[in-house]
Amino acid sequence: MTETTKNISSFITREEIRVLSRPNDLRAFGGLLINWGIIASAFAMAILWTNPLTILVAILLIGGRQLGLGVLLHDCAHHSYFSKKTWNQFAGHWLCGAPVNIALSDYREYHLRHHRHAGTDDDPDRGFVINYPVEKSSLKRKLKRDLTGQTGIRDTLYKLKTFKLSKNYPWLFFHILMISVLTLAGSPWAYFLWIAAEIFVYPLLARVRQIGEHGVARNRDNLEPRENTSTTIASFWERLIFAPNCVNFHLEHHQFAAVPPYRLAVLHKLLNERGYHDGFDCISFGYADVLRRAVRS
Repeated sequence: MTETTKNISSFITREEIRVLSRPNDLRAFGGLLINWGIIASAFAMAILWTNPLTILVAILLIGGRQLGLGVLLHDCAHHSYFSKKTWNQFAGHWLCGAPVNIALSDYREYHLRHHRHAGTDDDPDRGFVINYPVEKSSLKRKLKRDLTGQTGIRDTLYKLKTFKLSKNYPWLFFHILMISVLTLAGSPWAYFLWIAAEIFVYPLLARVRQIGEHGVARNRDNLEPRENTSTTIASFWERLIFAPNCVNFHLEHHQFAAVPPYRLAVLHKLLNERGYHDGFDCISFGYADVLRRAVRS
């Protein structure tokens, strides 16, 4: 038994974790519907009341849900979202991964390496956050590149350059389906809301999420999750945009990856009340705090 296991067993029992780790298919289906409902509502709002404000809000909401689909893909890759492996694989691959052009099997292999090697040089995600905290000017440049579309255009060109029909056909099928549905609705122009969100919004949200998860961790070279991973206490609007599907409780997820996302808030509250976070600087209070902590003093 490792020291970390001994520590965590002082705060929560195996039976409590067993109960918290039990998937609830109704909540899982509800989460999927909420994410796709927000996307559909954003398109409908911009189509029915077309003006600069509704278009901007729609792009922001769609960008937040693109991140949300990526988060659900992540949870399905852990086989922790639904109770059945086949449901996790179908939803993760077709309903979450295809729209953002990520194959579930590839992501699962990559992401499980991140969990196994967090706190070491072998962590495949280490490169995204290794330089944090950074100079304020450096952070501004990164966020500016995201907001002006430089990051998004770079990533889109890479997707097109590496496109292979045998591998990326779910992504192609999704875009053909979306264009067809919007054309039948009489608004083919609305397709570019998705593209704009993917280029101008999603990269910024993904960066801020990564910073909040591991970029502001106090010691990324330590195997203790409370040292190499962080949780962010997010407000309602932050959960809508920056932290969909409880992705902000990242420390709790790293400690207990089998717990579904819809139970992470309960797990966080339980551990916090029992003093699990005491003595560790592992919690940020909102994403403004995340960005503040990401800047070198």
